[in-house]
Amino acid sequence: MQKEQQELVIPDQKVIEDELRRSRYRQEFRKVFRSTVFSLIVVAAATVLVAMLLLPVLQISGTSMSDTLEDKDIVIAVNSRTYKTGNIIAFYFNNQLLVKRVIAGPGQWIDIDPAGNVFVDNKLLEEPYLMDKALGDCDIDMPYQVPAEKVFVMGDHRATSVDSRNSGMGCIEYKAVVGRIVLRVWPLKSFGLVK
Repeated sequence: MQKEQQELVIPDQKVIEDELRRSRYRQEFRKVFRSTVFSLIVVAAATVLVAMLLLPVLQISGTSMSDTLEDKDIVIAVNSRTYKTGNIIAFYFNNQLLVKRVIAGPGQWIDIDPAGNVFVDNKLLEEPYLMDKALGDCDIDMPYQVPAEKVFVMGDHRATSVDSRNSGMGCIEYKAVVGRIVLRVWPLKSFGLVK
C-alpha cells in the first residue's frame, strides 16, 4: 500500500492579510461594542439618580390643580429646602404623590372668607392663577396658624381640591415634600415654566 501524500497548501500573502484584517476588525468591533454598552449603562444610571434625587419627573393625576396643571401633564420638580407662597410643590400623602400650591409657611396665619378670598397674616393674597374662588372642603377653624416645619397648601381648583383646608390632610411636613414644580414638558403645546 502506498501512502497518499497530502500536499501542504500555503496561502498567499493576500489571503493572510485579508484574514488578519478580519481578525483585527472583529477585535476592534468587540472593544468598541463593550465600551459603548458600558457608557450607556453609566449614562442611564446617572440619569436615573439625577431624576430621582435632583430633578424628579412626575405625571399629574387629577384635576385639583386645574387650570394651571391638567390631568396627564408631565412636569419636572426641583429639590429645594425652602418654599414661598405661590410655589407649586409635589409631596407624599398617604403613599400618594400629590401636587398643590403653597399658600403659607410656618407660623403664618391663614383666614378664608365664605367667598373663598384667602388672607395670609391679615393681607389678601393675590391669586392671578385662579379661575374661580371657593371656600371648598374647609373644616378647620379660621383663622389658622401654620405649625412649625409645615406648609399650608391648596389646589388651584378650589371647589373640588382636598388640601390643608381639610383636617384629614392638614398642613404638609417639609420632609414629605419631593420638590417644587418648575417645568411642564408634556404636552408639548404647553411646554414651559410652571407658575
